[in-house]
Amino acid sequence: MSQKPKSRGRPSSQVEREPGGGGEEAPSTSRGPGGAASQRRAQASPAPGPRSQKQLELKVAELVQFLLIKDQRKIPIRRTDILRHVVGDYKDVLPELLRRAAERLEYVFGYRLVELEPRSNTYILVNTLEPVEEDAEVRGDQGTPTTGLLMIVLGLIFMKGNSIKETEVWDFLRRLGVHPTKKHLIFGDPKKLITEDFVRQRYLDYRRIPHTDPVDYELQWGPRTNLETSKMKVLKFVAKIHHQDPKDWPAQYCEALADEEARARPQPAGPSPATAPAPTLSPVS
Repeated sequence: MSQKPKSRGRPSSQVEREPGGGGEEAPSTSRGPGGAASQRRAQASPAPGPRSQKQLELKVAELVQFLLIKDQRKIPIRRTDILRHVVGDYKDVLPELLRRAAERLEYVFGYRLVELEPRSNTYILVNTLEPVEEDAEVRGDQGTPTTGLLMIVLGLIFMKGNSIKETEVWDFLRRLGVHPTKKHLIFGDPKKLITEDFVRQRYLDYRRIPHTDPVDYELQWGPRTNLETSKMKVLKFVAKIHHQDPKDWPAQYCEALADEEARARPQPAGPSPATAPAPTLSPVS
């Protein structure tokens, strides 16, 4: 047993200059001192090959959760902690992981990942929803991360023609790491949040689609959304996420303009005879 790595590990220069002469215990990728610990690390950590999209997505989801947890203390997040606790042997794709995590943080949670100073290797999360939500519109929960999820669903509904199947919503959210049947670190029960809480708050309408097998439901904007925000503001939110201009979606932009013009017209005094009195809305506890 004592002959295993130590007799070959001493002359490090030979290991480096003769990659093929170290036997099976000293792989050619080893550039360390040649000792037993170095050789074990070389064997345990071979040169990483290409990762699948699924592997990258899982690691991105892990990184996002880590950043959200660390941000709760409002203390800058150190890159060394990210490397130690999350990244592991994915160091070679760290820039890609950070880029994808930053996109998901902004798109799903309304946070921007910001490096405090150039090359400081410390990060914070900054709320990005307020500049879009002028006058604190669509702020039923005072800007908590669930606001970002609500805005995403509202954007999906508008971009899909003002109505979307529930299955399509979950198909999209799964790609962002939000699943209807899995407890989420931030959202808790995402399905309950979307199909019950947001519905009870009247941000969404949720209806069964007749004659569907298996049964499916559709989501539309609720009356509170129409009162508190507009199609143009939601379109601007979608455009901001994609780093595009609202005019890049001509059909939605024309619809949003028409909605703005309709809102600007003087409204007749008193409720329309065909309009039922607006329900009293109270926030969900």
